[in-house]
Amino acid sequence: MESLNQTNNALPEDWFLVSNYEFLGGQAKEARNFAHCINDRTAGLSHLEVSWKRALKHKHEKLEALEEGNCNNNSNLLVIVVDLLCCCVGIWRLDRCCAYSKKSITTTTNTSTPKRLEFPLQCTKGINVPQGCPRTYPTTHDLANPIRPSNLTCPSYFRWIHEDLRPWKDTGITRDMIEQARRTAHFRLLIVDGKAYIEKYRQSIETRDMFTLWGILQLLRVYRSRLPDLELMFDCDDRPVVRSKDFQGPNLGPPPLFRYCADEGSLDIVFPDWSFWGWAEINIKPWRSLLQSIKEGNKRTKWEDRVPYAYWKGNPNVAPTRKDLLKCNVSDKNDWNTRLYIQNWEQESKQGYKDSNLENQCKHRYKIYIEGWAWSVSEKYIMACDSMTLYVRPRYYDFFMRGMEPLQHFWPIRDNSKCTSLKFAVEWGNNHKDKAKAIGEAASNFIQEDVKMDYVYDYMFHVLNEYAKLLKFKPTIPPNAVELCSEKMACPATGTWKKFMVESMVESPSDELPCTLLPPYDPLALRDFLERKANSTRQVEAWENEYWQSIDKKQ
Repeated sequence: MESLNQTNNALPEDWFLVSNYEFLGGQAKEARNFAHCINDRTAGLSHLEVSWKRALKHKHEKLEALEEGNCNNNSNLLVIVVDLLCCCVGIWRLDRCCAYSKKSITTTTNTSTPKRLEFPLQCTKGINVPQGCPRTYPTTHDLANPIRPSNLTCPSYFRWIHEDLRPWKDTGITRDMIEQARRTAHFRLLIVDGKAYIEKYRQSIETRDMFTLWGILQLLRVYRSRLPDLELMFDCDDRPVVRSKDFQGPNLGPPPLFRYCADEGSLDIVFPDWSFWGWAEINIKPWRSLLQSIKEGNKRTKWEDRVPYAYWKGNPNVAPTRKDLLKCNVSDKNDWNTRLYIQNWEQESKQGYKDSNLENQCKHRYKIYIEGWAWSVSEKYIMACDSMTLYVRPRYYDFFMRGMEPLQHFWPIRDNSKCTSLKFAVEWGNNHKDKAKAIGEAASNFIQEDVKMDYVYDYMFHVLNEYAKLLKFKPTIPPNAVELCSEKMACPATGTWKKFMVESMVESPSDELPCTLLPPYDPLALRDFLERKANSTRQVEAWENEYWQSIDKKQ
């Protein structure tokens, strides 16, 4: 008869290995239990091996008996039953060892991973019952769920936080300075003991103030109690109002005022805009989900297969520079390599916004960014599209744009000669496809990685944290301020506003600290960085001049 190790039906010796039993930790009780487990394993394998051999032996004996015509059915049945019982004993002893191993592994895993806290929306039920703020969401550190240090360094554009706050570096921020900013502010925000309080002064455009405050409440959910007490004024209008030329004396401290954009002649403190949590009035989804949708939309059409023209769609009536852009549209007389479309939001609303999904607008090799009345929230949507962004020279900047560079993340377009500049940009891109594609992908990667929602919250945290360090007084809650929480905003909301709030709500605090903020720029390094950007723009303009000079010579 063949031996067990030689037959094809043999059990492999390592079919059940528990030799790497590292979770014992040298504990005596665990070691004894494991020894019993190993004994059970050995005994179980012995039972199976004996039973297997007996079964093979009886198989051969039965075949011999059949050949000789001498077969006792009753005795054969009894032998088979005995063999089966032996197999069952072996399997039971193996199963006992396996169960012990699983239990030990599960116990070890559960003790090393703390349960993740969740705080869903808690809306008050009942008619005419006022919505309050629940007291279950922690505003202090929970030692049972410690926050781990972050191993991430913040993107380089975070360093502009230091530059934006530099006007108050030497003097600090007094209460009088903050009161001066009230003149144009839409609301006063206080954070005291991890809770938010709001004093509203005037209504903003649409619901900008609502979603800005919603975003700040979500920040408090992400990094519970990590922000120090602070007080600030926020202006939700487009253009900056704190002009640096008005505060040039040594004793003239400028009023600190937060807003969505600034320019080279202003001192307003830039902050992420409301649309990161959704723009309900025109059905633009919150940034986290929309960014993923745009990423998927990019995959539908390869860059090489995209329409080889520059695309723009928007409202031209908000600024003269946009009306000027429409002169560059294709016509019977000229083709400036552009395809420009007017966005009618009223008509889109009636049609269910079916033609305004941003994830479906990544079908051209080139996309144009141009400012409106000030900076435009369309910037991040355009630059996430893998298309080479043709960036019309801007006046304003938001919180992340200062980290992007010409020829690396976008192609600069002259503001005073848009049509000729756009035509050359498209010609250059179609003649240098690999380089144009690389510029588009670099911008898209920047937006996808460095402006993802986690970093938006980190930027908010750091700019508020650094701002709070400058306060020369202890914030106190004014009589007219009211406590604000997610429930007070989302529970009474309806329609798209409620939908976007629920979608963008943070249910679990972060188990890590924010990314590590880099120190301020060295003055020489900052000057070199700005000069490099300016040189890149000048290089493009030189190429453009050469192109049109060659065209003129041919004519």
